[in-house]
Amino acid sequence: MEALRQLLQECLQQDLYQIVLSGTRTKGEDAVGKKKIRPVLIKNALCFQTTSYVGKQVFHKNGSARDTEALILADFPAQYKQMQIDTKQFTATVLSGKKGNISIRKKLHGKDGKKQADLSHNRVKRYILEEGRAVPFLVDLGVQTRDGKTVQSRYDKFRQINRFLEFVEDVLDRLPTDRPVRVIDFGCGKSYLTFAMYYYLHELQKRQVRMTGLDLKADVIAACSQLAEKYGYDQLDFVQGDIAAYKETENVDMVVTLHACDTATDYALYQAICWKAKVILSVPCCQHEVNGQIACGALEGALKYGLIRERMSALFTDALRANLLEESGYDTQVIEFIDMEHTPKNILLRAVYTGKKKPCKSRQLAETLHVHTTLQKLLENEKTEQFRQKDGEI
Repeated sequence: MEALRQLLQECLQQDLYQIVLSGTRTKGEDAVGKKKIRPVLIKNALCFQTTSYVGKQVFHKNGSARDTEALILADFPAQYKQMQIDTKQFTATVLSGKKGNISIRKKLHGKDGKKQADLSHNRVKRYILEEGRAVPFLVDLGVQTRDGKTVQSRYDKFRQINRFLEFVEDVLDRLPTDRPVRVIDFGCGKSYLTFAMYYYLHELQKRQVRMTGLDLKADVIAACSQLAEKYGYDQLDFVQGDIAAYKETENVDMVVTLHACDTATDYALYQAICWKAKVILSVPCCQHEVNGQIACGALEGALKYGLIRERMSALFTDALRANLLEESGYDTQVIEFIDMEHTPKNILLRAVYTGKKKPCKSRQLAETLHVHTTLQKLLENEKTEQFRQKDGEI
């Protein structure tokens, strides 16, 4: 154990990329499947964020190097069989045998070893879009300077884009490799994420892509179209239009919505469900619909306060959406998108199509809250239409 302790003290500093604890010895729905540790800066102080994966939930905890070392030693080898450490200078694999014996294999990075990330001063995280490497659309959108430095006032946007790409990276295996990946970004706005996804999938992953960004604003669509033409992104197009009225004849593989306002998110999710899109990534926004309806005697003591009513309405809206997605054949997760300190709109719904419809309690929840959401109505109408066609009424 002393050798492991020394190894942890060596790697728990800013040159760490990440530590992954895996091979859990505990079974069950409440068991922590794996843990990831990475360095983060909080108010200019180096800390370490531990991410724990429990079923479909993800939990974060920040601590000092000493606290994180104690946490790891408490878990390994008692709870985990394997630990992978990746730093700027070396990688190490730590294995635990049945009798509790521990083996450590450590490999230093030579001149031809792994590419080292730029971890200068307050940049301690390795991003998919690397700092110090200029990306044309990030420069034109004001996120980077021409020499690849991230503009300080736009660093949150840079971090948001990379965080979103991590979610895309997690579902790569769900996207087709034998034909172009069809992606639609509903409510694309200035299209930071649209360009980022195209660049990541086409330039970095070398995938064939066919992507469309949709938005109501004509000036925004015109500006984005000019940029796509400038970069030679010939399989990326932008269309002015309403999500509810958008028609698509191709097989849609991934539907993205970032801050589509209020019921626009419902229409986007409904479209994705009708297409049986393989992946849905949605960050909802401005959930006013439920706020105007919600009425529950048991919760009245909380709902009478406007701010609490607003936040609870937003959470219940997304809980209903997640349940409806599961009932429509999607394996659905509700994940933290970015830290609360940057934006209160930090929930991401990630849904992967399996075709296995789960019996959830969306109707019971809706009835308890006395709400009837747009997504509920759209799906109910779809079922009614299917029954009518089946019975030969049309």
